[in-house]
Amino acid sequence: MSTEVEILLVEDNMSDAEMTIRALTKNHLMNKLVHLKDGAEAIDFIFGQGNYSERNIENSPKVILLDLKMPKVNGLEVLEKIKADERTKKIPVVVLTSSNEDPDIQECYRLGANSYVVKPVQFDKFIKAVSELGLYWIILNQGPH
Repeated sequence: MSTEVEILLVEDNMSDAEMTIRALTKNHLMNKLVHLKDGAEAIDFIFGQGNYSERNIENSPKVILLDLKMPKVNGLEVLEKIKADERTKKIPVVVLTSSNEDPDIQECYRLGANSYVVKPVQFDKFIKAVSELGLYWIILNQGPH
């Protein structure tokens, strides 16, 4: 695995993950992406523990695309852990979810989400939304150093 990760995709729905990866590939943003399938694995990866204990956590992703509804550890718990830790709180987290429930939106921003995007249902709109997200967070956004 490359030491540099630009995009960390945390998504348990394989269909949504494949569409996200396809959209990022289309815009040549896929070369440094890691896809994890649940929140527990994401926490291990981000904090360099468990199966990822050899990973240097100083090589943090440029952006984390995070689903909310996942097995083991949900997206809210992952977000809370990331934003509560000095080593990781500056990593931009984009919640990319099918939930447009106001309590979820409010809680994500309260916990420190940088953006909240509801996954469009239509394939072409989904691809466009993810492409624009990737271009913004990887190419345009200037993160803290």
